[in-house]
Amino acid sequence: MAMNTTEIFLLAMMLIFTIPYIVWRFGRTDYYAPLVVVQIICGILLGPGALGAVYPDYYQFVFNPQVILTLSGIAWWAVMLFVMIAGIELDIGKAWEHRRETGITAGLALGVPLVFGGIAAAGMLGYAGWIGSKAATWQFIAGVGMACAVTALPILILLMEKLEILRQPIGQRILRYASVDDIAIWGVLALILLDWERVGRQAGFLVGFGVVTFGFRRLMAALKEGDRWYVALIWLAVCGFGADWAGLHYMVGAFLAGVVMDAAWFDQTKMDNLRANVLLVVMPVFFLSTGLRTNWGVGGSAVFIAAAALLFASVSGKLIGLRIAGKVLKWAPGEASIIGWLLQTKALIMIIFANILLDKQIITNETFTALLLMAVGSTMLTVPVVHPKLRRMREIIFRSGGAATDAATSQAQRPGP
Repeated sequence: MAMNTTEIFLLAMMLIFTIPYIVWRFGRTDYYAPLVVVQIICGILLGPGALGAVYPDYYQFVFNPQVILTLSGIAWWAVMLFVMIAGIELDIGKAWEHRRETGITAGLALGVPLVFGGIAAAGMLGYAGWIGSKAATWQFIAGVGMACAVTALPILILLMEKLEILRQPIGQRILRYASVDDIAIWGVLALILLDWERVGRQAGFLVGFGVVTFGFRRLMAALKEGDRWYVALIWLAVCGFGADWAGLHYMVGAFLAGVVMDAAWFDQTKMDNLRANVLLVVMPVFFLSTGLRTNWGVGGSAVFIAAAALLFASVSGKLIGLRIAGKVLKWAPGEASIIGWLLQTKALIMIIFANILLDKQIITNETFTALLLMAVGSTMLTVPVVHPKLRRMREIIFRSGGAATDAATSQAQRPGP
């Protein structure tokens, strides 16, 4: 007897959660590939460009249109929640307090890889199959360049927790730099997505958002914390709908929904738990959905060459930018390298960014695949490169934070379980 849609959906969910967990747990990949990275890689392997190409009957049966539509709905809400949390956690006040140091560092950490990535994108334009059907040349160059400059703040937090430096002075500095860059990234994305035929609607949304935000903030300040969580979800849906209706993207609305909320309105432990639970329960569906969008139509070797070029532009641009910042701000030797590699973390936010570019047909599936491979590669490099550097230079971690216990120092030397 044939399976119904519900049964096939549950079969897909079983694959989504089982395969990455087995690879991550029994392969002991955590040092170089955290679970979220393994989930992204498994999404690629389960998609049409890998296993689906070898066993097309499997792909057409499990990931039929009805199942994909259901999974897409879960993925949309999951990633909106995740982006909203990232927006809430941005600490603009701290960035302003240290505005000279933060401005110089964040500007160079974003600007140099953006330029390098833009040069790589311009080179890709010399070949067919990379630029989307609705993209102007400048949109493609800016979009790919910004993808090379992105730092994934939520994954950065997870990796710094693993390295035991999140609550140390260097960790808090890195969060400031990444927070400013996150705002710039979404601002550039809004500019790329600006539709001159719908500019009136988009301007109306932004004006209306500003007005409604004033009342929303007053309401949230007056509510008890338990009510704030519920109202925040309503606010998320409203902002996502408004941004998508205006022609920006529902992800832009999700980020705006979070960034206008104060982290102090919520218990930090509960916020950390919510982020962890979203990553555990629903984000794997987004990773799988991302994998289903990969494509090797211009040729597998061409996609890998493009990914390698983008990875080189991203890594070298970030490290050069931070080296310049270190010289200007007179950092200790080696400090710029540690910060540069940590800010190199890309998975999730870059993938969300690339998904938006693909949705708006600014890039093709092949460019999306190259960007996805670049994001996975750069994120996998982070801990193996940074951990030994921290072990050799652990005095940087505690330099401005007061006395550190021997136990804390010992913890900082280990990458965690």
